[in-house]
Amino acid sequence: MVPDGAGGGVMRFDVLSSPIAGLDEALAVVDAFDSVLTVGLLRPQPAQAGALGELAAALAASPLSALVTEAVDKACAGTADEEHLLVLAAARTALLGAAHDALRDTVDEATGRGTAPSPATAPGEPYAPNLLAAARSWLADLARAGWHGIDHDLVSASAPVVSAMLPDPALRRLALLLDGFAGELAASCPGASLERVPARRWADLWSRAVLLTAPGATGATAVENVTGRLLPLGVDLHEHATAAQAQVHAVLEPSDGSAPRLVRASVSAPKPDSVVGAGIWQLLRPRLSLLAALGEGRAMELTDMPLTAGGDLLWHDDRARPGVSADPFATARVVLPTAVAAPPAPLERHPVRLAEPVFLEGYTAREVDRVPVFALAGHEVAVDTGRLPEAGPLTPKAVVASTACIGLLRWDAGAFVLQPLAVETAVKRQSVAVHAGAWAGGTTDKAGAKGESAAAATVAVLSERAGKLLRK
Repeated sequence: MVPDGAGGGVMRFDVLSSPIAGLDEALAVVDAFDSVLTVGLLRPQPAQAGALGELAAALAASPLSALVTEAVDKACAGTADEEHLLVLAAARTALLGAAHDALRDTVDEATGRGTAPSPATAPGEPYAPNLLAAARSWLADLARAGWHGIDHDLVSASAPVVSAMLPDPALRRLALLLDGFAGELAASCPGASLERVPARRWADLWSRAVLLTAPGATGATAVENVTGRLLPLGVDLHEHATAAQAQVHAVLEPSDGSAPRLVRASVSAPKPDSVVGAGIWQLLRPRLSLLAALGEGRAMELTDMPLTAGGDLLWHDDRARPGVSADPFATARVVLPTAVAAPPAPLERHPVRLAEPVFLEGYTAREVDRVPVFALAGHEVAVDTGRLPEAGPLTPKAVVASTACIGLLRWDAGAFVLQPLAVETAVKRQSVAVHAGAWAGGTTDKAGAKGESAAAATVAVLSERAGKLLRK
């Protein structure tokens, strides 16, 4: 909630809790189709045929109607080929895209901000058709077998395709998706013994991969060069056993005086599983100078920095320099309400991709069944403290004690939730800001310094060993 007197508009909690027409019905159709993939399309039963019929009915008024109807008829007869499966994947993706758009419209209404119109896109040139066809063939075999029908022989058939794709940068995105997907499936083999199937996740991965095998599906990414002042809001840290990524959310004030824009800058790095906590910043910091500026509370001055149509900065350190001090909470109060969000790329339109920067204050924080909740004017939004990184000082206790919050508005399990990036809280009657990414540029905090020291020793040992292996 941003009071009018603070320089922004009012964020409406009531909009976030209002039902969205058609959303539940669309997601129910997606769930029904996902249940079909769980059983498999080799010999569809009446229940699967009914679920496929629901998919055709949901797309009846769309430009895909005729193609989906044909694909559904073939699938119900057990004769669907790879092209028909591609259409089914596109139909499922279109439904989730519509759900995303409805949720995005709700966020825009709640925040009072707008989203820039999507630019026109054109298919890219067909590339490596044989490898794409091989990948699509394996994905079709998965759909026919279903998640309950997978085994190690079926899953391992992806290995030659992935190995052939990885050396080619143009195919690496799909190769990594297939490799990670196959790894998850292999860890769950045999599928017949699975008590619980992550149906939505695996169907998401399957659909995305199938669409990426279509010739020219990725297209050329629209990029423009921007100049102006970058005002960081906070950093969202993603951590896995073998990789880490920091995504900085910020507002760009273009030098040409046009409206501020919501943008992101990301950096990723491979990670040994022994590097945890604050030590992760040692892997990411050298790759993105913006992290140091974030830790110091500074803006960045950008000159001709590439920016995609989807709002992602393609970072070049030589096109950025540290600027004046910039308080993220001042940015959130004054500049954020006027910022325009970038439209998502077509294949990024999925409810799980929503991560809209917002600012709230004037709320009452409490816990309900151990889940923090922000309440205001009779309406509530749950706070997802499970996403708080160990590599920062922001804790669930600080969130519950907060009086203001910069966060990412997400949609999860049927409701909007807030992921905190930073909060203002009272310490000895003084207002103190606590940021999830406070240690991004380095820290003197005892816990953070200890983690950095341990990581430095680990990285030094691993680098030495890697050097010896390379010399051999």
